[in-house]
Amino acid sequence: MGTEHLFISDCHLDPGRPEITTALIQFLDDRAASASQLYILGDLFEVWLGDDDPAAAGQPLIDSLQALAAKIPVYFMAGNRDFLLGQDFAARVGLTLLDEPQQLQLGNQRALLIHGDTLCTDDHDYQQFRNLVRSPAWQAEFLGQPLVERQRVAAQLRSDSVAAMAQKTLDIMDVNPQAVQDCFRQNRVDTIIHGHTHRPAVHRYDESLVRFVLGDWNPGPSYLSWNQQQGFKLVDPRVQGD
Repeated sequence: MGTEHLFISDCHLDPGRPEITTALIQFLDDRAASASQLYILGDLFEVWLGDDDPAAAGQPLIDSLQALAAKIPVYFMAGNRDFLLGQDFAARVGLTLLDEPQQLQLGNQRALLIHGDTLCTDDHDYQQFRNLVRSPAWQAEFLGQPLVERQRVAAQLRSDSVAAMAQKTLDIMDVNPQAVQDCFRQNRVDTIIHGHTHRPAVHRYDESLVRFVLGDWNPGPSYLSWNQQQGFKLVDPRVQGD
């Protein structure tokens, strides 16, 4: 086992895109197996309707996650697509669930781990929806329905979301600059690590502040690595260096 920390997000695993599942399994079996810890910062799955959904995660992926979790700690933070992933599935696979936000000391860097959607404050409709579906009352009511009904509701919500996104500008769906600055200040960190926006990049600010944005896994794997000797490195086919 090495001393490297790895961070990924936004795989959006879906039966309709088996190539992404294959790429992730290879990453878990090979690249992550030599690390010391893996952090999954949300939207591992395209949709998660409850731990009782047999179609949510295929057995090959479960096997790879279990094998990796038997070697190193594997942490999971919910995203906007898989916020209903619960303790039952986590325990079965070996994941440790993380609350959002989560602080992490990496050498001299004080990092904050988030999914990233809380920084998109210009999208007021989404933020209202997020507050609704993250409430314990809504989740309890939703998970209490039969799976077929949850599937129907999820399909309708997805259809509504696609229609709403078509009416929004890209800027509205990206992070708000003031929200980013507030996040640095309120949490007293110098590094923010997140996904969600599908815009992989390294953003540097005054006073040695840095924000790493993890990419989605289309067209290829996207991950951030950190170790004591080399610091941070963002690996993504769309990003040249860091």
